[in-house]
Amino acid sequence: MKVVRAFPAVLLFVAAVSGAQTTSAAKMAAGFSLDTIDKTADPCVDFYQYACGNWIKNSEIPADQAQWGSFVELRERNLDIERGLLEKAAAGGASRNAIDQRIGDLYASCMDEKAADAKGIAPVKPELERIAAAPDKGALIEELGRLDLVGSGSLFNFYAQPDLHNADQVIAYIDQGGLSLPDRDYYIKDENPKMKEMRQHLVEYVTQVFTLAGQTPQQAAESAQTVLRIETALAKASMDRTARRDPKNRDHKMSRDEAVALGPDFYLNRYFAAVGAPNFSQLNVTNPDFFKQVNAVLEAESLDSLKTYVSWHALNAAAPWLSQPFVEANFKFQQSLSGQKEIQARWKRCVSLADRELGEALGQRYVDATFGPDGKQRMLKMVDALETSLAGDIHDLSWMSDETKQQAKVKLDAIRNKIGFPDVYRDYSSVTIKPDDLLGNIARANTFESKREIGKIDKPLDRKEWGMTPPTVNAYYSGSFNEIVFPAGILQPPFFDKSMDDAVNFGGIGLVIGHELTHGFDDQGRKYDPKGNLHDWWTEQDGKEFEKRVSCVADEYSNFVAVDDLKLNGRLTLGENTADNGGARIALMALEQMIADDKTGKEGRKIDGYTPEQRFFLGFGRVWCEKRRPEIARTRVLTDPHSPGKYRVDGVVQNMPEFQKAWGCKAGQPMVAENACHVW
Repeated sequence: MKVVRAFPAVLLFVAAVSGAQTTSAAKMAAGFSLDTIDKTADPCVDFYQYACGNWIKNSEIPADQAQWGSFVELRERNLDIERGLLEKAAAGGASRNAIDQRIGDLYASCMDEKAADAKGIAPVKPELERIAAAPDKGALIEELGRLDLVGSGSLFNFYAQPDLHNADQVIAYIDQGGLSLPDRDYYIKDENPKMKEMRQHLVEYVTQVFTLAGQTPQQAAESAQTVLRIETALAKASMDRTARRDPKNRDHKMSRDEAVALGPDFYLNRYFAAVGAPNFSQLNVTNPDFFKQVNAVLEAESLDSLKTYVSWHALNAAAPWLSQPFVEANFKFQQSLSGQKEIQARWKRCVSLADRELGEALGQRYVDATFGPDGKQRMLKMVDALETSLAGDIHDLSWMSDETKQQAKVKLDAIRNKIGFPDVYRDYSSVTIKPDDLLGNIARANTFESKREIGKIDKPLDRKEWGMTPPTVNAYYSGSFNEIVFPAGILQPPFFDKSMDDAVNFGGIGLVIGHELTHGFDDQGRKYDPKGNLHDWWTEQDGKEFEKRVSCVADEYSNFVAVDDLKLNGRLTLGENTADNGGARIALMALEQMIADDKTGKEGRKIDGYTPEQRFFLGFGRVWCEKRRPEIARTRVLTDPHSPGKYRVDGVVQNMPEFQKAWGCKAGQPMVAENACHVW
């Protein structure tokens, strides 16, 4: 298990398995440009090719990256900015304050590659010795709790989240976990040869790491088989990714005694004591079957086998930060999932580490350097325009009753908007960071965060808290918080460009805003009420009408081929596809209203030969221009609730009469769906 930094949210984008981009590639990054357009393509046949064709032709995936596109372009630019801030902080000086000391010394400890090589396995040896010394399974579970605090845990997940039925109150959750591969299907699906191949890669990686840790090759091979056996059992007991999307499938509140009785061999009371959890009486068990089934595994496996499994997860968590042989073994395994050709530069890994461990401290410096005073006001103005459009869309729906429309409007009005950065930053003053103790720094920062999370249990929800750091290139909607969140990191070109016309910006960040707002009303978001409680506020007939319309979206996207012979899972991607389609419509509605309100006629003029509506769609297309390596494309189809860029564009525009009108498309052309799907 790992103490999860849990934040229930629907993201705009899921990052690749690993990696960042080269600096030279980052300098190629740009906002909206007509140079990306392939004018040999017909926008009514394949709009994605039209909008992105020249970009695809002229862009290369950097060797240290699994994919390339707007998100990773912008993330690379942010890494450069953060690097400058961290190097300045690491340089020290009399004027350095407490924030700069922490982020600077963490970065310095990470950049000291020679020290990591000299220490070898020494930083993780005390943990391995404590695991080996556990006299029985109960004591091993207690050690597991200690490992969870420092970020090296396994077996299951423990975290704090709002009560599904009383979102103002935070309660404890226990959940499935403990896998090294990205998803349960990698362990249990035999019909796909790529799954078997990845299991073999895992066995090779575990064998190599245990050999580096001092086992003989034969011992290490046996240890790898033990890990695979136990993780396969965990996978078989795990709920599949698509079923987990439905919060009703994760709603199993029970007493602490009932949870303990589900799996006596988990020794949950000893575990809770080991992590310092408060003496709570109730919790949510997201997947009771997992604890019932895995209890039999814990009972059947020997103490030594369980120690091998726990030791593996401690080693795997530390591997990226140990000596070079461990780093190379870890990268080789990640490479099999991502297709990355080269490991990213050390400084990029260290910037990412600083953002992960001390994100709101580094984020303060990032905001000071990048987010102008007018940034938040510009965004709030656009959010207001999009909320007005969504309200109008709800009002005009022909299939929804007035009763449900009224409730939908109440929920929309209750959505909170967080723009740029938190009002109150996290206080890291209790975290000790040393310039010569990388693994110790990581352990102390993780322990701080783990205890902070655990400390929320049985306390009122802090609605001011953020689930992303300010430099993050992403955005999210949280059903439990009923809020949309846009970190400063994404409020830059090509998503938002102060030098561009409103049409392009509404196609970029405007559509992103619309996407997140629509998540509040997608197939899962609609199940939460204005306060964030899991509560059905729909009439029975309206619920049936909604499900009929989203089934159209699910079926449509299930026919799209992502890579080779792999099609998208229309149910796994349903929430994101619904948000993409709804977000595009309400963003265009907001733009059209702005044009109508403009008395000067400036907003409605053509630019570079394109109407505002056409430039809206070109701005939308530019955001999703991307290239993926086959390995990451396969991984994402199986694990990512987002569709590939091509279908985030073509899948949306083929459902929009507004697109067909803007580009003069005719019935029968590919970008004119015969049975167009329309939810919002």
